Amino acid sequence: MAGLDAPDAQPPRPTDAELAILRVLWDRGPSNVRDVLNALNAESEEPRAYTTVLRFLQIMTEKGLVVRSDDERTHVYSPRVPAERTQRQMVRDLMDRVFGGSVQELVLQALGSGKVSAAELREIKKLLNKMES
Repeated sequence: MAGLDAPDAQPPRPTDAELAILRVLWDRGPSNVRDVLNALNAESEEPRAYTTVLRFLQIMTEKGLVVRSDDERTHVYSPRVPAERTQRQMVRDLMDRVFGGSVQELVLQALGSGKVSAAELREIKKLLNKMES
């Protein structure tokens, strides 16, 4: 997937299961299958099997979502793309598919959900003030 290294190249959109694995890798850094499995199972009521996580990581390697290092005895996986880039891609996709490309509609729905803390509102206000400057 050499084309993914280009600045404008879009990585494939991860599935929910792939996103859970990516979150582990973003949080923990490069990890082997056992580490990913343990982290996933610590956060879930439904335990996953080692072979399931291994298969997901193999598929994610083929798709270009993760890279595998063979330097150590066990394979170590790392996300190919930083969390922020994946988040931006997914937000753009959501905005286009659900809100017709409207940033305003996306933000209004997000803020109207009632799940915004006072600290989050302060950060949003700071960002808006910065954008206006």
